[in-house]
Amino acid sequence: MHPRNDKLVNLAKELRKNMTKEERRLWFAFLREYPVRFRRQEIIGNYIADFYCSSAKLIIELDGSQHYEKEHIQYDAERSRFFQSLGFRVLRFSNLDVMQNFEGVCEQIMEALR
Repeated sequence: MHPRNDKLVNLAKELRKNMTKEERRLWFAFLREYPVRFRRQEIIGNYIADFYCSSAKLIIELDGSQHYEKEHIQYDAERSRFFQSLGFRVLRFSNLDVMQNFEGVCEQIMEALR
């Protein structure tokens, strides 16, 4: 079990309802039916991970263009360090990767799960 901030429950539910088109594509075309179970918008500590696989200790984050601004880069690095401190491996993909190199993204996820 991992730590979780229950104050984020409503936000996590909202994010699950309103996934980005890139999140929807990765979820419905790949992760939802993958033999290893993934969860969407999982609360871990004070953060919400886009996709989470407990058995593989893997977190997948999809980054939109705002993630490449200075303050977001620092925030994402802090977030990744926190997840890694709990023993998780973090894979980050840009939204552009998901839309233009979907098969490559799926291959990298499958490789991380091996």
